[in-house]
Amino acid sequence: MAGFDMRTVLALLKKELIGLLRDKVLMGVVVYAFSLAIYAQATGLSHDLRNATLAVVDRDVSQLSTAIVAGLLPPRFQSPVAIAPQDVDSAMDRGQFTFVMDIPEHFQADVLEGRSPRLQLLIDATALMQAGIGSGYIQQVVAQEVAAYGRRAGITSAQPVSVVTRLAFNQGLNSEWFTGTMGLINNVTMLAILLAGAALVREREHGTLEHLLVMPVRPLEIMVSKLIANGLVILLMTLLAIMLVLVKILGMEISGSLVLYAAGVVLYLFFATSLGLFLGTISRSMPQMALLFILTALPMNILSGGFTPIESQPQWLQNAMQLSPSTHFVGFSQAILYRGAGFDVVWPQFAATFAIGLVFFLFSLTRFRRFIAAQQ
Repeated sequence: MAGFDMRTVLALLKKELIGLLRDKVLMGVVVYAFSLAIYAQATGLSHDLRNATLAVVDRDVSQLSTAIVAGLLPPRFQSPVAIAPQDVDSAMDRGQFTFVMDIPEHFQADVLEGRSPRLQLLIDATALMQAGIGSGYIQQVVAQEVAAYGRRAGITSAQPVSVVTRLAFNQGLNSEWFTGTMGLINNVTMLAILLAGAALVREREHGTLEHLLVMPVRPLEIMVSKLIANGLVILLMTLLAIMLVLVKILGMEISGSLVLYAAGVVLYLFFATSLGLFLGTISRSMPQMALLFILTALPMNILSGGFTPIESQPQWLQNAMQLSPSTHFVGFSQAILYRGAGFDVVWPQFAATFAIGLVFFLFSLTRFRRFIAAQQ
């Protein structure tokens, strides 16, 4: 290719890798981000109902009320605590319990006579995630115990339809798999942008950029070498994180092809490292780079569909996020790793990621050339 020497790129690539590996602090951040950080996020940020505090005011003290309380046991709840009615308000005010169930008098007798008694459930909704999940689970336990007691008592159910739920892709509802994968995806975005941008800022701060400018190298060769070097490190750490942290430690089952996923990561890194290098051209120091990173990478991660479904966003924001490769990255990551999707399913997302990445690469190259010209 005219104006592009692959031997020069390989020489610059070697220089970039050596410089990156010698930066012990930066490499320490990379290793931490793809190991302990993913494990801590997967195990520390749980979407499950675990060890929720529960108190019970049992005014009925019947066989049915005892069975309901017995169904609310660890690991979803701590052992239910019996509490007097007059102590409920003060306990809730102190935040002592997330849930307080008040079972009325004559509850069992009303069930037997078909009077549909009401059971009160008080919830401290400041614990929002536990409140939503726990409320549904408690209602499910109550309904199951009431139905089971009714069958034993010879009461025929009037419910004409029974709902059978079947779970797909994550039958155990293991939130660690989801949270760990989202942590990996977010770290790929953050580290790819930071490493590529820091590579250029580091050249400026160390005074080695001037050395490059007096050598017979072209801006395209410099840019490509930096993108490949930093992208290669991120790709290798991503695959290691999948095999060691997600699969080996967390026990996640990878449904799809890792080779196909690696190809998708390469396409996404084409965009993310180009973005990082662009930010590096307009940053005069690492603090400036960090501020620009906050304004770009964090919204990309938050709105990409990894934290909340794209469908829950306003329509204009859904349309706007289709222009962000991070949205497509999350989409094909979940499709391949969770649902075992093949290339015939994810190729539109691959194509969108590559197309947007190519546009941004050309834009970053233009900016990089101007940056190099301004340094000469």
